Amino acid sequence: MAVTDTRWLDATELAAWRAFLNTSHLLERRIEEQLKATAGLTHPQYEILARLAEAPGRQMRMTELARVVVVSKSALTYQITQLEKAGLVERTTCPSDDRGVLAVLTEAGTRCLDRVAPGHVEVVRAYLIDRLSRAELDAMTSAMLRTEEALRTTA
Repeated sequence: MAVTDTRWLDATELAAWRAFLNTSHLLERRIEEQLKATAGLTHPQYEILARLAEAPGRQMRMTELARVVVVSKSALTYQITQLEKAGLVERTTCPSDDRGVLAVLTEAGTRCLDRVAPGHVEVVRAYLIDRLSRAELDAMTSAMLRTEEALRTTA
C-alpha cells in the first residue's frame, strides 16, 4: 500500500485511538502499582493466577493458558517459572497426554490471590467500571469483543 493509499484517521477516529491508548497505558500503570505494592506481582502474573483460580481443578494446559492471557508460550513459561519460585503455581504433566504440561494454582497461590484481588478490583472499579454507565459498558464490551475476534482470527 502506497502512502497516498493510506486511510488516515480523521479527527474523530484519532481522538478515539488516542483516548484508548492513553487510558489503557494509565490504567495498566495503576494496576501494576497496586499489584507490586500488595504482593510483588506483575499484571501478567496476577492474570495467570486469576485464570487458574477460575479453571476447573484450578489448572490449565500451558498452551490454553497462553492463549487466554494473550502471551507467547515463552513469555508464559517465564512467568510460570517466577510464580513457581514464589510457590504460587506448580507444573505437572497432563494425565491424558504425556507431552502436555499443566499449570496448577497452589494453596499459597489461592491465598495470595485472595489477598490481592480486592485491591485489584478497587483499582479497576475506580478508574474504569464505575466511570461508565451500563450502556457504555455494554458498548465497550461489544466493541472490544469484535476487535478481539478480528485480532485472533488474523493472527
